[in-house]
Amino acid sequence: MDVQVLIIGGGATGAGLARDLTLRGVQCTLLEQADMNSGASGANHGLLHSGARYVYTDPTTAKECREEAQLLKRLAPHCVEETGGLFVAVAGDDEKYISEFPSLCTQSGIPVHPVDVEEALQLEPSLSDKTIAVYKVEDATVDPFKLTLENIAQAEKLGCNLLRYTKVVGFDISGRRIRSARLLDTRTGEESRLEPDIVVSTAGAWAKEVAALAGILLCTLYCKGSMLVTSQRMSRHVINRLRPPSDGDILVPGGTVSILGTTSLRINSLDRIFPTVEEVDLMIAEGTSMLPALATTRYVRAYAGVRPLVGSHKDTRDQDVSRGFAIMDHRSDGIDNFVSVTGGKLTTYRLMAEKAADLVCDRLRISAPCPTRTDPLPDTLAGRWTEPGRTAKEWVRNHEPDDALLCDCEMVPTSSIDSIVDAIRNRAGNLDLMQIGRRSRLGKGSCQGTLCAVRLANRMVDFGDLDGESCLEAIKAFQQERWKGQHPILWGKQIAPAELKEGLYCGLLGVEL
Repeated sequence: MDVQVLIIGGGATGAGLARDLTLRGVQCTLLEQADMNSGASGANHGLLHSGARYVYTDPTTAKECREEAQLLKRLAPHCVEETGGLFVAVAGDDEKYISEFPSLCTQSGIPVHPVDVEEALQLEPSLSDKTIAVYKVEDATVDPFKLTLENIAQAEKLGCNLLRYTKVVGFDISGRRIRSARLLDTRTGEESRLEPDIVVSTAGAWAKEVAALAGILLCTLYCKGSMLVTSQRMSRHVINRLRPPSDGDILVPGGTVSILGTTSLRINSLDRIFPTVEEVDLMIAEGTSMLPALATTRYVRAYAGVRPLVGSHKDTRDQDVSRGFAIMDHRSDGIDNFVSVTGGKLTTYRLMAEKAADLVCDRLRISAPCPTRTDPLPDTLAGRWTEPGRTAKEWVRNHEPDDALLCDCEMVPTSSIDSIVDAIRNRAGNLDLMQIGRRSRLGKGSCQGTLCAVRLANRMVDFGDLDGESCLEAIKAFQQERWKGQHPILWGKQIAPAELKEGLYCGLLGVEL
């Protein structure tokens, strides 16, 4: 196959780049070795940064976050919840940093307003009674799954070819150019070749591995960040600790839950990425200083992602490494048609895509302005079902009486799952429970798929998408992924639901988790 641009990596940046280029009339193919959002774009806390978090350590990134957050709020409001954010200092925090914070925000053009402590306690009653200073900023939350799916949906509509479960295993290089990319379908083992004019890697933490296929040494750091999901929404606002970025200092509300994070731990391998009990203990201890209720609330899951940071291995703290991004033109490395995009944040995904698209269009001698800075992101069917769960009253009001619930925790009805299944089937995709889970809220509620996984599998059997043997394998894979996030939080209130899941799946169905 011939294609103008081959994009490697199906996270937010890759999807954003595909959308940007197709809007400029460029023919693209997007490869993803697993499913969409399988990397850092699907393992973050969903914070749409105002930029205030970085005014002390990284003013450039702070300004980029401010500008991009404002653009997303205007152009993709259906992906954003404008919660607002509070930066909260408690007794013992660095008074110098507290006093400098508002002026640092002002220098970066970030709106900031002081809030009286008593007023703050009325806004957020769960805040610590040791709170000594509060500032309000324009933080918000963004649905990363919806954002990525909406971008790739428009790109596909404009002609982009999406190949999931397809991995690049090598490049054929001659005369300073990649002549072809060797591809492997990870489900069937089938191999193929694609001949692109330009290759762009947006592979996130795997960018180093992709560059190595072209004989290029990419200097990036692997920084693992773990997060915790509470069983209920703990705050109205995003709550940030008013101190330089550290561990366990952000609480992000999202739908029916909140996400506490994050940690920053340098790792050397991408083979096993999981949260540890030590990280869980650390996050709860630090978060409790801001909101004491975090010490006793029930957590339903822990998860981890890897940040690809651009920096030197001599840096002592990963929090001090820039959260900025880099667009690397590898002509200086001897390859004229290969570009790597790495670093950055979910908040700046569109800007990363824009700058990469500018470079690609320059190489292709295409003069077209960036459309994503002004064109709204369409609200499509593909991303509709990722939205956080509704209340029972909302569900009853908006659904037909015979539209049975498959997931009680997140109010996911049969009609939404049928729509997702049809969309995957129409793309000749292999159906499994995890693909459906990434495109909906199914399995993400307080029971972590204990009941809905069986209901979903049963419906798929009824419609011929699974048989008896594949059904058990699909359930096992889905539950193992859910169970992986429950291991580090098994104490107190979490044990009873875990024992129910173990009894149902291991005891009744004979499925080892």
